[in-house]
Amino acid sequence: MNKMSISRILTLCSLLAFGLSLMAQSTNRAEGRMRCSNRTLSGDYGIQIEGTILGPNLELRTISMAHFDGTGGVTSVDHVVLNGMPPAEEWRPANWTYTVNPDCTGAAAVFTGPGNPPIDIHFVVVKHGTEIHGVVEGTTITLNAYRVE
Repeated sequence: MNKMSISRILTLCSLLAFGLSLMAQSTNRAEGRMRCSNRTLSGDYGIQIEGTILGPNLELRTISMAHFDGTGGVTSVDHVVLNGMPPAEEWRPANWTYTVNPDCTGAAAVFTGPGNPPIDIHFVVVKHGTEIHGVVEGTTITLNAYRVE
């Protein structure tokens, strides 16, 4: 073998090793994103909910304080302003159930009281569980939640 062939083989081996290293790092990063569970959401979160209830086209503005227990349960209180009108109950209690998937997506059902259907939410968990961003099914309502530090 001449020097040119050896040089090409060494360059090719270096490129292959570098590529395999990048693939391993990429796989590790992908696995790193796949670490969410119900335990990812634990503690108190301040939540802002805004949007329009379709059908009657009512504007909704809500502020909530929620405690996620890390096992799929939430207790919360919220202050709901509907179409600019103050609520009948200043702070309304609610209970939730939630599930966080390994890819940091999730779903929740909010139960606001007897006779009321659950409010279904789909969400993503970001910034290592310190933020939640979601949408309420059947509406144009979004929510943003931030862990209280």
